[in-house]
Amino acid sequence: MVVDAQTLINLGLGIILAGIGWWGRVVWDSLQKLKDDVHEIEIDLPKSYVSKDEFHDTMSRIEGMVQKIFDKLDGKMDK
Repeated sequence: MVVDAQTLINLGLGIILAGIGWWGRVVWDSLQKLKDDVHEIEIDLPKSYVSKDEFHDTMSRIEGMVQKIFDKLDGKMDK
């Protein structure tokens, strides 16, 4: 069986292009999965954030508690 140079070149290029095609398909599938994950995060993310009003209310309560602690400490220092 005699194989000429053109057949070897065609076979080599075919194998190389098949490898590049496979790699491109893997990258494309990964990119699509990443897009789906980002889209899912975009949908779920606003549900996990604390709203400004809720944050403000919580901080006001904490500031009130801290102020009570400071007042008690000031009362202890005066004694």
